[in-house]
Amino acid sequence: MMMARIPIATRESVPEAQRAVFDEMVQGLGAVPQYGPGSVMIHVPQAHQWATALNQYLRNDSSLPKKIQELAMLVTARELDCQHIWNAHATSARQAGVPDGVVDHLRDRKDLPELAADEAAVVNYGRELFRTHRVSRGAFQSALEQFGRQGVVELGLIFGNYSMLAVLINSFDTDLPPDRTERLLPV
Repeated sequence: MMMARIPIATRESVPEAQRAVFDEMVQGLGAVPQYGPGSVMIHVPQAHQWATALNQYLRNDSSLPKKIQELAMLVTARELDCQHIWNAHATSARQAGVPDGVVDHLRDRKDLPELAADEAAVVNYGRELFRTHRVSRGAFQSALEQFGRQGVVELGLIFGNYSMLAVLINSFDTDLPPDRTERLLPV
């Protein structure tokens, strides 16, 4: 079975020294991932394990509210044109409280409706980071005021983590799950 650019991982295709980790991960997942970043990272199980640990911390133990986490994921997906991350998080962002208008306008690259202060801090920080590779003193200070020191570090980690995932997804051209519900990003 093929993904877009490489075959689906098998126990025999991963590095021999990492097969025990592969077995453990596949047992925990229930199957070899066939979509998204997991379908790429499983080819190097130890790296997948470390990346998953960071992802789990950010999603389950972060001081940031789910709404803010999901909005940061959407900003990353939109700025990096990552269909998979967009599809995986647009619905959950809506469920976490990101207004439909914000999600839809982000997707379509339209002017955003008026944002709450915490939403504006995330969008401005992320857009500056991805577009200029820097964050201005003002955008940083706004995020710091909204989320505190731990939160602004975690916000940066979310942008970095989801950037890594987007690079894998976009460069390996992974397939979208067949049961996707969100409209594709116009790219």
